[in-house]
Amino acid sequence: MPGNLGCYKDHGNPPPLTGTSETSNKLTIQTCISFCRSQQFKFAGMESGYACFCGNNPDYWRYGEAVSTECNSVCFGDHTQPCGGDGRVILFDTLIGACGGNYTAPTSVIYSPDFPDVYGTGRVCYWTIQVPGASQIHFSFALFDIKDSADMVEVLDGYTYHVLARFDSRNQPPLSFNVSLDFVILYFFSDQINQAQGFAVRYTATKETVQQDKAPVNLTLTEVITEQANLSISAVRSSKILYVITTSPSHAPGTMPEWTVYGLTALLILSVTAILAKILLHVTMKSHQVPSAAGREDSYRATRASEIWSIFYEPSTSISIFKKKLKYQQDDCNPLVED
Repeated sequence: MPGNLGCYKDHGNPPPLTGTSETSNKLTIQTCISFCRSQQFKFAGMESGYACFCGNNPDYWRYGEAVSTECNSVCFGDHTQPCGGDGRVILFDTLIGACGGNYTAPTSVIYSPDFPDVYGTGRVCYWTIQVPGASQIHFSFALFDIKDSADMVEVLDGYTYHVLARFDSRNQPPLSFNVSLDFVILYFFSDQINQAQGFAVRYTATKETVQQDKAPVNLTLTEVITEQANLSISAVRSSKILYVITTSPSHAPGTMPEWTVYGLTALLILSVTAILAKILLHVTMKSHQVPSAAGREDSYRATRASEIWSIFYEPSTSISIFKKKLKYQQDDCNPLVED
């Protein structure tokens, strides 16, 4: 049974639970749990079908554990429930059947209010589930018995309060589902009619484990010699030279023949010289290019500014205007001449 901590022996002096106690001819598991929870006790125990004991004793097992069949005396208030036996007490966690609560453990079980009895009327209950660092929370319903379509269980985002899922008598929950959050609220509502057994849901929070790749121990030692002239894109594309000299850690360094080193060095020098010569030729040709269009325009304007205009007049016709360059501008002559 959910929340059942077991059946234990009771020698009576003192009893396993040393808090408050009461007797009732209407005793059920839930009435005893509710009574102990209201008194702020963690544990509730039933004995002989009518006695209820409460307490916080961590050593409730000190007289020894008994077999479960020795705690099968029926409760006076519900003959379908076990309520201990003579000298035997059946213990329950008082979180069972609480209307609301705060959960931070990586895994636990949440029960409907008044569980294992039927839930009461007009219940509005909230359970917060917040597990810092969790990447998702897995839910699995072991029991879901809600008869009235107005009664419901909702799963809400703990940060925004948005409804992520709603279950009722018409919309049964799946066997399991995941919510990718570390903070979730479970909400339960019941109206005034048609109560039922309720629900029992287990949640399990999981965290992502990031596996870091380990660096290999035996790495190859690579020496990269790169001569890259950052002069122009074309020069780099056509003349970039990359040499890679690789030696293994298992061989002693310096085993490369000397002629190979000399050859690579000479080839490197020749390549750099070719790049510089190409750049120098490119700059020289640039300097001997034809003047730009702007320069030709300025020269043309200067030539036109030095021209002299002549106007000839004929009375019988009309005035004609044309350009005439005078050979000697210093001569004392009149530009207006009649033929």
